[in-house]
Amino acid sequence: MPLYRDEAIVLRVQKLGEADRIATLLTRNHGKIRAVAKGVRRTSSRFGARLEPFSHVDLQLATGRTLDVVTQAVSIAAYGEGIVSDYARYTTGTVILETADRLVVEEKEPATQHHLLLAGALRVLSSGERTPGLVLDSFFLRSLAISGYAPSFDDCAKCGEPGPHRAFNPAAGGMVCSTCRPPASTMPSPTTVTLLAALLTGDWPTAERTDPKTRREATTLVSAFTTYHLDRLRSLRHLDLTPTTPTQLNLG
Repeated sequence: MPLYRDEAIVLRVQKLGEADRIATLLTRNHGKIRAVAKGVRRTSSRFGARLEPFSHVDLQLATGRTLDVVTQAVSIAAYGEGIVSDYARYTTGTVILETADRLVVEEKEPATQHHLLLAGALRVLSSGERTPGLVLDSFFLRSLAISGYAPSFDDCAKCGEPGPHRAFNPAAGGMVCSTCRPPASTMPSPTTVTLLAALLTGDWPTAERTDPKTRREATTLVSAFTTYHLDRLRSLRHLDLTPTTPTQLNLG
């Protein structure tokens, strides 16, 4: 069988037979792949621990008729170590993995931007350097933008009239002018709109200067926008975005 190598993030795994697993992977160059990892559930497995959700790995795979086969696995970063030990980070991380899985639909179609964004989000989440809620909202907006659903937080999302505007509507694509505003649009505060724009562009200094009330309103709008495009994510029901304390982060 032909062999190839690629970097991958493990999105999810499922049991196969008595000792194998099927891993769903988001790779850098080959997009989403489902591959069999043989014998990884045995204690003697050479790379079983490297093929867990949140793992960033360098893989060698053999091309198969239906599923490819993992033949080698080298760890690049074990993001799970810093994620699973904290409930807020873990629940956020599971939503991030499910979102990436849902947005990259076609298997073996290049999805380099999605892979890089996912790796960056998991790295930041694992390190604890950003608040989980901000990481998730930024990931939602940026991953949807990569998929072609970029929201507008300045010009009108419908007619393009230069902003700023006062109304937000998920179905319309973001902020809308008074002429284009559909019924039931919300009227977020200007600081919330500034935060949303910062999360979309990765402007972390601006995002981190915001207060809890602004972040809660932004999360509500991001959730509405994400739900409109993805429907309900199953992992959201477990989400806990309680601010992580220094003790939880082991920072003393």
